[in-house]
Amino acid sequence: MAVYRTVVVGTDGSDSSFAAVDKAAGVAADAGATLVVVCAYHPASRQDVERAQDELGDEAYQVVGSAPAEDTLQSARDRAAKAGAANIETFALEGQPVDMLRKVVKDREADLLVVGNRGLNTLTGRILGSVPSEVARKSGVDVLIVHTT
Repeated sequence: MAVYRTVVVGTDGSDSSFAAVDKAAGVAADAGATLVVVCAYHPASRQDVERAQDELGDEAYQVVGSAPAEDTLQSARDRAAKAGAANIETFALEGQPVDMLRKVVKDREADLLVVGNRGLNTLTGRILGSVPSEVARKSGVDVLIVHTT
């Protein structure tokens, strides 16, 4: 089995994505690898955020700006450290999750990408594609899809 030097994991602040962070941190700790945690976001106006919260409730985390993304990354960093990862980097990047994950994998010359399985079996995921299936097809590196649901 290959020894991983740089492990990238995506998080959006959901419980499912934090489960992927936990798994990625364990892999990074075991391999002595750098863990890079990425949170992609879209800037939203206050009106858009309020409307999303009204319509989506707890799922509104998907339409937040950079400040909540930074909070998500701090929580992910804390979880990763608790799981044993020693060298942790975080990035909040404006853009689509798949594009930002692929960018960080390329820029950091990562050799493993970890994502949760959320979205693989949803109707939206089947019609529009999901982050796990897209990165598995397009990342160019090993992908670990963590069963989180």
